[in-house]
Amino acid sequence: MSNAVYPVLPGLQWPIKRTPLWKTTVKATPSGRTWRRAAMRFPRYRFGLQYEFLRSTAALAEYQTLFGFFNARSGGADSFLFLDNTDNAATAQAFGVGTGSATQWQLLRTLGGFAEPVYDLVAAPQIYANGVLVASGYTVAAGLVTFAVAPAAGVVLTWSGSYYWRCCFDTDELTFEQFMRQFWRTGEVRLITEKP
Repeated sequence: MSNAVYPVLPGLQWPIKRTPLWKTTVKATPSGRTWRRAAMRFPRYRFGLQYEFLRSTAALAEYQTLFGFFNARSGGADSFLFLDNTDNAATAQAFGVGTGSATQWQLLRTLGGFAEPVYDLVAAPQIYANGVLVASGYTVAAGLVTFAVAPAAGVVLTWSGSYYWRCCFDTDELTFEQFMRQFWRTGEVRLITEKP
C-alpha cells in the first residue's frame, strides 16, 4: 500500500468518468419473487481518465511521469492516493455526537445525502465541537479521530479538510500512443477505489 499521490498532469480531457460500483446478492423463489441484499455497505468507484496530450521533453516530462507512476505500482498491484477534483473536501461536515463515554469516530463526508467514511487526508483536519475549533486533545489516524477525553453528551462534532481516494489501476496494462514528436496520448486510464 503506497502513499504516492497520482500525478496532476495537463492534457486531461473531458469527460472524466466516475462510476459507483455496488455488489447485490439476488435470490429468486420458485414463484418468481426476488430477494435483494447489498453485499457492501459503501460503493467502490471507478474513475475513467483520458489524456489528449502528454509532453515528453526534458522540461515537460509528463509522459515519463505517468509512465513511471504506472510501472512503479506494477500496474494494478499497488494502491496510491488520488485527488478527485470534484470530491475532495469537507466543510463543517458532521461526523459524530458526543455520548460522554465514546472517544472514537471515523471522519465522514456526505454527497447527495449519502455519507461515506474518509480515511486518507491531504493534511491535518480541523475538528470542531459545537462549532468551536478544538486545537488539541485528539489524534487522527486513517481518518479515525480519537479524543483523549470523551466529548460530553450531545456535543456535535464536525470537521473541515481535504481528502484523497485510495485507488489502484483497474488493469495491468496502459496504452500510450505517440501522435507527434514528443507528444503522447492515452486510451482510458481506469482507476478503482480500494478499501483500507
